[in-house]
Amino acid sequence: MNGTVFNIQRFCVNDGPGIRTTVFLKGCPLKCVWCHNPESHKAEPELMFYKNKCVNCGRCVVMCKSGCHSLCNSSHIFDRHKCIKCFECTKTNCNALEKVGHEISSDDIITEVMKDKIFYDNSGGGITVSGGEPLFQFDFLLDILKKAKAHGLHTIIETCGFTTQIRIKQISEYVDLFLFDYKETDAKLHKEFTGFDNIIILNNLKTLNSMGKSIILRCPIIPGYNDREEHFNGIANIADSMENIVHIEIEPYHSLGSAKYDSLGMNERKITLPDENDKKIWLAKICAGTRKKVLLA
Repeated sequence: MNGTVFNIQRFCVNDGPGIRTTVFLKGCPLKCVWCHNPESHKAEPELMFYKNKCVNCGRCVVMCKSGCHSLCNSSHIFDRHKCIKCFECTKTNCNALEKVGHEISSDDIITEVMKDKIFYDNSGGGITVSGGEPLFQFDFLLDILKKAKAHGLHTIIETCGFTTQIRIKQISEYVDLFLFDYKETDAKLHKEFTGFDNIIILNNLKTLNSMGKSIILRCPIIPGYNDREEHFNGIANIADSMENIVHIEIEPYHSLGSAKYDSLGMNERKITLPDENDKKIWLAKICAGTRKKVLLA
């Protein structure tokens, strides 16, 4: 079975226990205003243009079939509306143009992942499937996980939980640990920040807990959005109400994805970066309300 990925990253140590290979699938139903992987939103491959890396060589102008690249006064103009996504321009091998996302088979993914099997065995690691939202490509994800388990791999998915309950139950058989995003407690604010309320998400979280699945609650904290007492209390309450939530991970906002927005022709929401004191305050407030262990990512 084939699907679309935008990265396969080896030797990851922050995507679950041990040394892991993380497979990033393209496509996500949510549109979080703070997303640091905007290249994951659409399921199909996209063209990224880094204007600051362009040396105006003009090779892409010659190769482009649709005339979306041009040079004007020694400046590279890219008309994204004309782009037919043939990706011929990326064959110039310059650093300014990049195809993000490619089709790959589940067999090829497992072959790549199995290259580091010795490291997984010695560290308690394995495969983590992230995104985007991995459940967005459900059949592909299921195929990957079945093959991973057949090869004796420890499996994790990082999910926002926005899918049907049937799919959550079906996928859970092949997942050892869920990294479950908990973005906002208030349903109306969740819809404002992500495009959907959190009712389906919370129901799926409860379903996983009732099935006895191990869960790490991952909580992005975004200044000016969800850095509120009510949300901190909500994180603590939901964690304490579910015995199978192993611990909480606080993920402070960072701006590492800023350049990606411009390269995709997207507008980035300007968000204030938290300082170290902010992070300590958030950690202390959540720790004060829960019996669970709280870690700062």
